[in-house]
Amino acid sequence: MLKLPSTLAVARRPRAFVRVAGPDAEALLQRLVSNDVAALGEGESCDALLLTAKARVIAPLRIVRRGPGAFLLLTEPELGDTVRRHLLRLRLASRAEVALEEHPSFLLLGEGAAAGEGELGVATDDYGVPGLELIAAGEPPADAAPLGDEELERLRIRAGTPRFGREVDDRVLPAEAGLVERAVSFTKGCYPGQEPVARLHHRGHANRGLRVLELEGSSVPEYDAEVRLGEKVVGRVTSAVREGDGVVALAYVRVEVPDDAELTVGGTRARVAPLSSAAPRP
Repeated sequence: MLKLPSTLAVARRPRAFVRVAGPDAEALLQRLVSNDVAALGEGESCDALLLTAKARVIAPLRIVRRGPGAFLLLTEPELGDTVRRHLLRLRLASRAEVALEEHPSFLLLGEGAAAGEGELGVATDDYGVPGLELIAAGEPPADAAPLGDEELERLRIRAGTPRFGREVDDRVLPAEAGLVERAVSFTKGCYPGQEPVARLHHRGHANRGLRVLELEGSSVPEYDAEVRLGEKVVGRVTSAVREGDGVVALAYVRVEVPDDAELTVGGTRARVAPLSSAAPRP
């Protein structure tokens, strides 16, 4: 049983896990993912992406270095076999084992949660508060307050964290979802999708980006509901959940729309809200 501060909240975080291990494990990942895994020390982790040649996201990853030639990849539960098959297909002659693993996975959220990084799990700021994603660490503390799925979703939306299947799909470029800053290295070697990612980063900018919206009333908009500025469609809703007497949502909105614009979603008034943010990782 983990002994962490009782002020923490605990939530389930379904995950798929892929083991990559062997003499060529580091080299295999280094040439296939968007971030610099060679720079990781033992117990350290980074966000990364598996991309198509056109920079569409195959899978978002959290990569943990277990040892000199051993890595654990965390991804969304529906993407585990997709990641495994993709790596095996491109493994070629690399001496690296690629296999699925199963682990319990929980989130601890609240002050002091990230103190267990490395020993207990992986720090995360996906929810706008200090957090720790527990991996293979048994059950979470019994005295941590349970956090429901809807509240966890509210925290994710408030933090502006994209989720595969909602904010991230084959219509979206990493820069539009805010994934470049957290999951892309511009100093490592080549990887699939590097050229369009670098071209957009150095020569232009995304035409739209994720913003948090606060909607009046309690009606939750449908996925892809239009965001309008006057009569003009300027975006679409990707995630939404009730919050108090209103609704909070994530939406792709064109970059030229000012933060103080008077927007509507399905005839309901909406306004842009600031992102919540966690304390920096130690």
